[in-house]
Amino acid sequence: MEMLLLFGVFLVLLLAGIPIAFSLGIASMSFLLLEGMSLTVVPQRMYSGIDTFVLLCIPGFILAGNLMNVGNITEHIVRFSNAVVGHIRGGLGLANVGGSMIFGGISGTAVADAASIGSVMIPGMSKAGYDKPFSAAVTAASSTIGPIIPPSVPMIIAGSLTGVSVGRMFLAGAIPGLLLGLAMMVTVYLLAVRRGYPKEQKPTLRHLLREGRTAFWALMMTAIILYGIIGGFFTPTEASIVASLYALVVGMYVYKGLSWRKLPSILLDTVLTSSALLLLVGLANLFGWIMTTQQVPQMLADLILTVSDNPIVVILILNLILLFVGTFMETIAALIILFPALMGVATGVGMDPVHFAVMAVLNLMIGLTTPPVGVCLFVVSGIGNLPMLKVAHAIVPFLICNLAVLLLVSYVPAFSLWLPNLILGE
Repeated sequence: MEMLLLFGVFLVLLLAGIPIAFSLGIASMSFLLLEGMSLTVVPQRMYSGIDTFVLLCIPGFILAGNLMNVGNITEHIVRFSNAVVGHIRGGLGLANVGGSMIFGGISGTAVADAASIGSVMIPGMSKAGYDKPFSAAVTAASSTIGPIIPPSVPMIIAGSLTGVSVGRMFLAGAIPGLLLGLAMMVTVYLLAVRRGYPKEQKPTLRHLLREGRTAFWALMMTAIILYGIIGGFFTPTEASIVASLYALVVGMYVYKGLSWRKLPSILLDTVLTSSALLLLVGLANLFGWIMTTQQVPQMLADLILTVSDNPIVVILILNLILLFVGTFMETIAALIILFPALMGVATGVGMDPVHFAVMAVLNLMIGLTTPPVGVCLFVVSGIGNLPMLKVAHAIVPFLICNLAVLLLVSYVPAFSLWLPNLILGE
Protein backbone atom coordinates (compact mmCIF):
# COMPACT_ATOMS: atom_id res chain seq x y z
CA MET A 1 0.00 0.00 0.00
CA GLU A 2 2.76 2.43 0.96
CA MET A 3 4.66 1.74 -2.29
CA LEU A 4 1.51 2.41 -4.28
CA LEU A 5 1.30 5.78 -2.52
CA LEU A 6 4.96 6.51 -3.33
CA PHE A 7 4.57 5.83 -7.06
CA GLY A 8 1.03 7.22 -7.22
CA VAL A 9 1.96 10.61 -5.73
CA PHE A 10 5.07 10.77 -7.94
CA LEU A 11 3.14 10.07 -11.17
CA VAL A 12 0.27 12.44 -10.31
CA LEU A 13 2.68 15.29 -9.59
CA LEU A 14 4.66 14.54 -12.72
CA LEU A 15 1.52 14.55 -14.90
CA ALA A 16 0.44 17.79 -13.22
CA GLY A 17 3.61 19.45 -14.54
CA ILE A 18 5.50 19.66 -11.22
CA PRO A 19 9.30 19.57 -11.83
CA ILE A 20 10.64 16.06 -11.45
CA ALA A 21 12.95 16.93 -8.54
CA PHE A 22 10.03 18.22 -6.44
CA SER A 23 7.83 15.32 -7.54
CA LEU A 24 10.45 12.89 -6.23
CA GLY A 25 10.89 14.84 -3.00
CA ILE A 26 7.17 15.25 -2.18
CA ALA A 27 6.45 11.58 -2.99
CA SER A 28 9.35 10.45 -0.80
CA MET A 29 8.32 12.62 2.17
CA SER A 30 4.70 11.44 1.85
CA PHE A 31 5.94 7.86 2.16
CA LEU A 32 8.15 8.68 5.17
CA LEU A 33 5.28 10.43 7.00
CA LEU A 34 2.90 7.54 6.32
CA GLU A 35 5.50 5.10 7.66
CA GLY A 36 6.10 7.26 10.73
CA MET A 37 9.78 7.67 9.91
CA SER A 38 11.77 10.74 10.95
CA LEU A 39 12.22 13.36 8.23
CA THR A 40 15.84 13.77 9.30
CA VAL A 41 16.51 10.98 6.79
CA VAL A 42 15.73 13.46 3.98
CA PRO A 43 18.84 15.70 4.32
CA GLN A 44 20.95 12.64 5.24
CA ARG A 45 20.08 10.74 2.05
CA MET A 46 20.25 13.87 -0.10
CA TYR A 47 23.71 14.69 1.19
CA SER A 48 24.96 11.13 0.74
CA GLY A 49 23.68 11.25 -2.84
CA ILE A 50 25.79 14.26 -3.80
CA ASP A 51 28.77 13.57 -1.52
CA THR A 52 30.79 12.00 -4.34
CA PHE A 53 34.01 13.50 -5.67
CA VAL A 54 33.31 12.63 -9.28
CA LEU A 55 30.06 14.67 -9.25
CA LEU A 56 32.16 17.83 -8.88
CA CYS A 57 32.88 17.63 -12.60
CA ILE A 58 29.24 18.39 -13.45
CA PRO A 59 29.48 22.15 -12.69
CA GLY A 60 32.84 22.17 -14.49
CA PHE A 61 31.49 20.75 -17.75
CA ILE A 62 28.38 22.96 -17.55
CA LEU A 63 30.64 26.01 -17.13
CA ALA A 64 32.77 24.86 -20.07
CA GLY A 65 29.67 24.57 -22.26
CA ASN A 66 28.43 28.04 -21.24
CA LEU A 67 31.83 29.59 -21.93
CA MET A 68 31.89 27.91 -25.34
CA ASN A 69 28.49 29.33 -26.27
CA VAL A 70 29.30 32.90 -25.27
CA GLY A 71 32.89 32.75 -26.51
CA ASN A 72 31.91 31.89 -30.13
CA ILE A 73 33.57 28.46 -29.88
CA THR A 74 30.31 26.71 -30.82
CA GLU A 75 29.95 28.93 -33.91
CA HIS A 76 33.43 27.99 -35.14
CA ILE A 77 32.67 24.29 -34.65
CA VAL A 78 29.51 24.64 -36.77
CA ARG A 79 31.30 26.64 -39.47
CA PHE A 80 34.04 24.03 -39.74
CA SER A 81 31.49 21.20 -39.95
CA ASN A 82 29.64 23.11 -42.66
CA ALA A 83 32.86 23.64 -44.63
CA VAL A 84 33.53 19.90 -44.59
CA VAL A 85 30.06 18.56 -45.49
CA GLY A 86 28.00 21.61 -46.56
CA HIS A 87 28.42 20.87 -50.28
CA ILE A 88 26.59 17.52 -49.95
CA ARG A 89 22.80 17.42 -50.38
CA GLY A 90 21.34 18.38 -47.01
CA GLY A 91 24.75 19.68 -46.00
CA LEU A 92 23.55 22.01 -43.24
CA GLY A 93 21.76 19.06 -41.62
CA LEU A 94 24.95 17.04 -41.85
CA ALA A 95 26.88 19.95 -40.36
CA ASN A 96 24.34 20.07 -37.54
CA VAL A 97 25.05 16.42 -36.69
CA GLY A 98 28.82 16.89 -37.12
CA GLY A 99 28.80 19.94 -34.85
CA SER A 100 26.95 17.96 -32.18
CA MET A 101 29.52 15.16 -32.39
CA ILE A 102 32.35 17.64 -31.80
CA PHE A 103 30.48 19.65 -29.18
CA GLY A 104 29.50 16.43 -27.41
CA GLY A 105 33.18 15.74 -26.82
CA ILE A 106 33.36 18.85 -24.67
CA SER A 107 30.13 19.54 -22.77
CA GLY A 108 28.87 16.01 -22.05
CA THR A 109 25.22 17.12 -21.80
CA ALA A 110 22.45 16.79 -24.39
CA VAL A 111 20.46 19.85 -23.30
CA ALA A 112 23.52 22.14 -23.56
CA ASP A 113 24.16 20.75 -27.04
CA ALA A 114 20.54 21.26 -28.16
CA ALA A 115 20.51 24.84 -26.86
CA SER A 116 23.89 25.92 -28.22
CA ILE A 117 23.88 24.19 -31.62
CA GLY A 118 20.15 24.88 -32.02
CA SER A 119 20.48 28.62 -31.49
CA VAL A 120 22.92 28.74 -34.42
CA MET A 121 21.59 26.03 -36.75
CA ILE A 122 17.78 26.16 -36.54
CA PRO A 123 17.49 29.79 -37.78
CA GLY A 124 20.32 29.20 -40.28
CA MET A 125 18.79 26.05 -41.76
CA SER A 126 15.34 27.64 -41.98
CA LYS A 127 16.77 30.65 -43.81
CA ALA A 128 18.58 28.33 -46.24
CA GLY A 129 15.33 26.57 -47.27
CA TYR A 130 14.96 23.67 -44.84
CA ASP A 131 11.64 22.95 -43.15
CA LYS A 132 11.75 24.38 -39.64
CA PRO A 133 10.39 21.19 -37.99
CA PHE A 134 13.10 19.18 -39.77
CA SER A 135 15.78 21.65 -38.61
CA ALA A 136 14.57 21.37 -35.02
CA ALA A 137 14.28 17.57 -35.23
CA VAL A 138 17.86 17.17 -36.51
CA THR A 139 19.10 19.37 -33.66
CA ALA A 140 17.20 17.48 -30.97
CA ALA A 141 18.16 14.05 -32.32
CA SER A 142 21.86 14.85 -32.75
CA SER A 143 22.07 16.40 -29.27
CA THR A 144 21.71 12.89 -27.83
CA ILE A 145 25.18 12.07 -29.18
CA GLY A 146 26.76 14.38 -26.59
CA PRO A 147 26.36 12.11 -23.54
CA ILE A 148 27.52 9.05 -25.53
CA ILE A 149 30.75 10.50 -26.93
CA PRO A 150 33.02 11.26 -23.93
CA PRO A 151 32.93 13.16 -21.65
CA SER A 152 29.45 12.21 -20.46
CA VAL A 153 27.64 13.52 -17.39
CA PRO A 154 25.22 10.52 -17.25
CA MET A 155 28.16 8.10 -17.36
CA ILE A 156 29.79 10.03 -14.52
CA ILE A 157 26.58 9.56 -12.50
CA ALA A 158 26.48 5.84 -13.41
CA GLY A 159 30.11 5.42 -12.33
CA SER A 160 29.49 7.18 -9.01
CA LEU A 161 26.57 4.82 -8.32
CA THR A 162 28.31 1.53 -9.03
CA GLY A 163 32.04 2.12 -8.81
CA VAL A 164 32.59 1.24 -12.47
CA SER A 165 35.58 3.13 -13.93
CA VAL A 166 34.40 6.42 -15.46
CA GLY A 167 37.44 6.49 -17.76
CA ARG A 168 36.58 3.04 -19.10
CA MET A 169 32.96 4.09 -19.65
CA PHE A 170 34.11 7.21 -21.49
CA LEU A 171 36.15 5.08 -23.88
CA ALA A 172 33.28 2.61 -24.26
CA GLY A 173 30.99 5.38 -25.50
CA ALA A 174 33.27 6.56 -28.31
CA ILE A 175 32.40 3.98 -30.99
CA PRO A 176 28.63 3.86 -30.21
CA GLY A 177 28.63 7.68 -30.35
CA LEU A 178 30.29 7.66 -33.76
CA LEU A 179 27.83 4.99 -34.96
CA LEU A 180 24.94 7.14 -33.76
CA GLY A 181 26.30 10.19 -35.58
CA LEU A 182 26.93 8.31 -38.84
CA ALA A 183 23.44 6.74 -38.74
CA MET A 184 21.88 10.18 -38.32
CA MET A 185 23.98 11.57 -41.18
CA VAL A 186 22.72 8.80 -43.46
CA THR A 187 19.15 9.59 -42.38
CA VAL A 188 19.65 13.33 -43.02
CA TYR A 189 21.09 12.62 -46.49
CA LEU A 190 18.27 10.27 -47.51
CA LEU A 191 15.60 12.73 -46.33
CA ALA A 192 17.40 15.63 -48.04
CA VAL A 193 17.54 13.80 -51.38
CA ARG A 194 13.89 12.78 -51.10
CA ARG A 195 12.69 16.28 -50.19
CA GLY A 196 15.09 18.23 -52.40
CA TYR A 197 16.81 20.15 -49.64
CA PRO A 198 19.59 22.52 -50.81
CA LYS A 199 23.33 22.06 -50.83
CA GLU A 200 26.03 24.70 -50.75
CA GLN A 201 28.86 25.27 -53.19
CA LYS A 202 31.84 22.96 -52.86
CA PRO A 203 34.44 24.80 -50.77
CA THR A 204 37.84 25.62 -52.15
CA LEU A 205 40.87 24.10 -50.46
CA ARG A 206 41.78 27.57 -49.24
CA HIS A 207 38.35 28.03 -47.58
CA LEU A 208 38.54 24.57 -46.01
CA LEU A 209 42.00 25.25 -44.60
CA ARG A 210 40.93 28.66 -43.30
CA GLU A 211 37.92 27.23 -41.45
CA GLY A 212 40.04 24.36 -40.16
CA ARG A 213 42.62 26.81 -38.86
CA THR A 214 40.04 28.98 -37.09
CA ALA A 215 38.35 25.88 -35.59
CA PHE A 216 41.67 24.36 -34.51
CA TRP A 217 41.51 25.72 -30.95
CA ALA A 218 37.93 24.49 -30.53
CA LEU A 219 38.83 21.01 -31.82
CA MET A 220 41.90 20.84 -29.57
CA MET A 221 39.63 21.15 -26.54
CA THR A 222 38.17 17.69 -27.15
CA ALA A 223 41.61 16.19 -27.72
CA ILE A 224 43.01 17.67 -24.50
CA ILE A 225 40.10 16.39 -22.39
CA LEU A 226 40.18 12.86 -23.79
CA TYR A 227 43.96 12.51 -23.84
CA GLY A 228 44.22 13.87 -20.32
CA ILE A 229 41.68 11.41 -18.90
CA ILE A 230 42.80 8.37 -20.90
CA GLY A 231 46.48 9.12 -20.35
CA GLY A 232 45.94 9.38 -16.60
CA PHE A 233 47.08 13.01 -16.41
CA PHE A 234 43.90 14.12 -14.67
CA THR A 235 40.60 12.76 -13.34
CA PRO A 236 37.22 13.58 -14.97
CA THR A 237 36.70 16.26 -12.31
CA GLU A 238 40.06 17.85 -13.07
CA ALA A 239 39.30 17.53 -16.79
CA SER A 240 36.17 19.64 -16.34
CA ILE A 241 38.22 22.43 -14.73
CA VAL A 242 40.85 22.21 -17.48
CA ALA A 243 38.05 22.43 -20.08
CA SER A 244 36.61 25.52 -18.37
CA LEU A 245 39.97 27.29 -18.16
CA TYR A 246 40.75 26.38 -21.77
CA ALA A 247 37.33 27.67 -22.94
CA LEU A 248 37.88 30.89 -20.96
CA VAL A 249 41.30 31.58 -22.51
CA VAL A 250 40.31 30.63 -26.08
CA GLY A 251 36.96 32.46 -25.93
CA MET A 252 38.53 35.60 -24.50
CA TYR A 253 41.88 35.87 -26.28
CA VAL A 254 41.58 33.79 -29.48
CA TYR A 255 37.96 34.13 -30.64
CA LYS A 256 37.37 37.28 -28.57
CA GLY A 257 33.70 36.52 -27.92
CA LEU A 258 34.17 36.58 -24.15
CA SER A 259 34.79 39.57 -21.93
CA TRP A 260 35.19 40.02 -18.20
CA ARG A 261 31.81 41.79 -18.07
CA LYS A 262 30.06 38.64 -19.36
CA LEU A 263 31.58 36.32 -16.75
CA PRO A 264 29.19 37.11 -13.83
CA SER A 265 26.11 36.13 -15.88
CA ILE A 266 27.87 32.99 -17.17
CA LEU A 267 28.83 31.97 -13.63
CA LEU A 268 25.31 32.68 -12.34
CA ASP A 269 23.78 30.54 -15.10
CA THR A 270 26.25 27.75 -14.29
CA VAL A 271 25.42 27.91 -10.57
CA LEU A 272 21.66 27.80 -11.23
CA THR A 273 21.92 24.89 -13.67
CA SER A 274 24.33 22.93 -11.48
CA SER A 275 22.33 23.47 -8.28
CA ALA A 276 19.12 22.34 -9.99
CA LEU A 277 20.88 19.21 -11.26
CA LEU A 278 22.45 18.40 -7.89
CA LEU A 279 19.10 18.97 -6.14
CA LEU A 280 17.64 16.41 -8.54
CA VAL A 281 20.50 13.99 -7.76
CA GLY A 282 19.94 14.37 -4.02
CA LEU A 283 16.16 13.89 -4.12
CA ALA A 284 16.44 11.02 -6.60
CA ASN A 285 18.88 9.36 -4.20
CA LEU A 286 16.28 9.67 -1.40
CA PHE A 287 13.61 8.12 -3.67
CA GLY A 288 16.02 5.35 -4.69
CA TRP A 289 16.92 4.64 -1.04
CA ILE A 290 13.24 4.16 -0.16
CA MET A 291 12.87 1.76 -3.09
CA THR A 292 15.95 -0.17 -1.94
CA THR A 293 14.73 -0.46 1.68
CA GLN A 294 11.41 -1.79 0.36
CA GLN A 295 13.31 -4.28 -1.87
CA VAL A 296 11.72 -2.95 -5.07
CA PRO A 297 14.92 -3.46 -7.13
CA GLN A 298 15.12 -7.09 -6.02
CA MET A 299 11.44 -7.63 -6.86
CA LEU A 300 11.99 -6.06 -10.27
CA ALA A 301 15.01 -8.28 -10.92
CA ASP A 302 13.10 -11.40 -9.85
CA LEU A 303 10.18 -10.41 -12.06
CA ILE A 304 12.41 -9.99 -15.12
CA LEU A 305 14.18 -13.30 -14.52
CA THR A 306 10.89 -15.15 -14.06
CA VAL A 307 9.96 -14.11 -17.62
CA SER A 308 13.21 -15.54 -19.00
CA ASP A 309 16.85 -16.07 -18.13
CA ASN A 310 17.87 -16.07 -21.80
CA PRO A 311 20.37 -13.18 -22.25
CA ILE A 312 18.81 -12.12 -25.58
CA VAL A 313 15.35 -11.83 -24.03
CA VAL A 314 16.60 -10.19 -20.83
CA ILE A 315 18.54 -7.54 -22.79
CA LEU A 316 15.40 -6.82 -24.83
CA ILE A 317 13.34 -6.44 -21.63
CA LEU A 318 15.97 -4.13 -20.11
CA ASN A 319 15.88 -1.97 -23.25
CA LEU A 320 12.09 -1.77 -23.16
CA ILE A 321 12.09 -0.77 -19.47
CA LEU A 322 14.73 1.92 -20.00
CA LEU A 323 13.04 3.27 -23.14
CA PHE A 324 9.70 3.45 -21.34
CA VAL A 325 11.17 5.17 -18.28
CA GLY A 326 13.11 7.59 -20.53
CA THR A 327 9.87 8.85 -22.07
CA PHE A 328 8.70 10.45 -18.83
CA MET A 329 11.64 10.63 -16.41
CA GLU A 330 14.74 12.83 -16.50
CA THR A 331 17.97 10.93 -17.27
CA ILE A 332 19.79 11.54 -13.97
CA ALA A 333 16.79 10.56 -11.85
CA ALA A 334 16.20 7.42 -13.93
CA LEU A 335 19.84 6.38 -13.55
CA ILE A 336 19.89 6.85 -9.78
CA ILE A 337 16.63 4.97 -9.27
CA LEU A 338 16.99 2.13 -11.79
CA PHE A 339 20.63 1.71 -12.78
CA PRO A 340 21.94 -0.26 -9.76
CA ALA A 341 18.94 -2.63 -9.82
CA LEU A 342 19.06 -3.27 -13.55
CA MET A 343 22.85 -3.59 -13.44
CA GLY A 344 22.41 -6.63 -11.19
CA VAL A 345 20.05 -8.23 -13.71
CA ALA A 346 22.37 -7.45 -16.63
CA THR A 347 25.50 -8.82 -14.98
CA GLY A 348 23.48 -11.85 -13.85
CA VAL A 349 23.01 -12.87 -17.49
CA GLY A 350 26.64 -12.23 -18.40
CA MET A 351 26.68 -8.58 -19.53
CA ASP A 352 29.80 -6.56 -18.80
CA PRO A 353 28.98 -3.62 -16.46
CA VAL A 354 30.58 -1.13 -18.87
CA HIS A 355 28.60 -2.55 -21.80
CA PHE A 356 25.38 -2.24 -19.80
CA ALA A 357 26.21 1.34 -18.76
CA VAL A 358 26.60 2.43 -22.39
CA MET A 359 23.36 0.66 -23.35
CA ALA A 360 21.46 2.25 -20.45
CA VAL A 361 22.69 5.79 -21.20
CA LEU A 362 21.88 5.37 -24.90
CA ASN A 363 18.33 4.28 -24.02
CA LEU A 364 17.77 7.26 -21.75
CA MET A 365 19.25 9.66 -24.33
CA ILE A 366 16.68 8.46 -26.86
CA GLY A 367 14.07 9.25 -24.20
CA LEU A 368 15.15 12.91 -24.26
CA THR A 369 13.66 13.18 -27.75
CA THR A 370 10.34 11.43 -27.07
CA PRO A 371 7.14 12.91 -25.57
CA PRO A 372 5.83 13.58 -22.98
CA VAL A 373 8.99 14.69 -21.12
CA GLY A 374 11.45 14.94 -24.00
CA VAL A 375 13.56 17.80 -22.64
CA CYS A 376 15.49 18.29 -25.89
CA LEU A 377 12.19 18.51 -27.80
CA PHE A 378 11.07 21.35 -25.53
CA VAL A 379 14.41 23.16 -26.01
CA VAL A 380 14.38 23.07 -29.82
CA SER A 381 10.63 23.82 -29.95
CA GLY A 382 11.29 26.98 -27.96
CA ILE A 383 14.20 28.03 -30.19
CA GLY A 384 12.23 27.37 -33.38
CA ASN A 385 8.95 28.74 -31.95
CA LEU A 386 7.21 25.52 -32.97
CA PRO A 387 4.53 23.29 -31.39
CA MET A 388 6.25 20.31 -29.78
CA LEU A 389 4.00 17.84 -31.63
CA LYS A 390 5.32 19.08 -34.99
CA VAL A 391 8.90 18.48 -33.88
CA ALA A 392 7.94 15.08 -32.40
CA HIS A 393 6.45 14.06 -35.77
CA ALA A 394 9.53 15.26 -37.67
CA ILE A 395 11.90 13.36 -35.38
CA VAL A 396 10.38 9.91 -36.07
CA PRO A 397 12.93 8.92 -38.82
CA PHE A 398 15.78 9.77 -36.45
CA LEU A 399 14.22 7.76 -33.63
CA ILE A 400 14.07 4.75 -35.96
CA CYS A 401 17.78 5.04 -36.85
CA ASN A 402 18.69 5.59 -33.17
CA LEU A 403 16.78 2.44 -32.18
CA ALA A 404 18.66 0.48 -34.86
CA VAL A 405 21.98 1.66 -33.37
CA LEU A 406 20.68 0.79 -29.88
CA LEU A 407 20.03 -2.81 -30.95
CA LEU A 408 23.55 -3.06 -32.45
CA VAL A 409 25.14 -1.70 -29.27
CA SER A 410 22.97 -3.95 -27.07
CA TYR A 411 23.69 -7.22 -28.84
CA VAL A 412 27.26 -6.67 -30.08
CA PRO A 413 29.40 -5.99 -26.97
CA ALA A 414 32.51 -5.31 -29.08
CA PHE A 415 31.13 -1.91 -30.10
CA SER A 416 31.37 -0.83 -26.45
CA LEU A 417 34.22 -2.96 -25.09
CA TRP A 418 36.80 -3.15 -27.88
CA LEU A 419 38.30 0.33 -27.37
CA PRO A 420 38.56 0.32 -23.54
CA ASN A 421 39.97 -3.22 -23.60
CA LEU A 422 42.49 -2.19 -26.27
CA ILE A 423 43.73 0.89 -24.41
CA LEU A 424 43.24 -0.04 -20.74
CA GLY A 425 43.39 -3.83 -20.96
CA GLU A 426 40.60 -6.28 -20.18
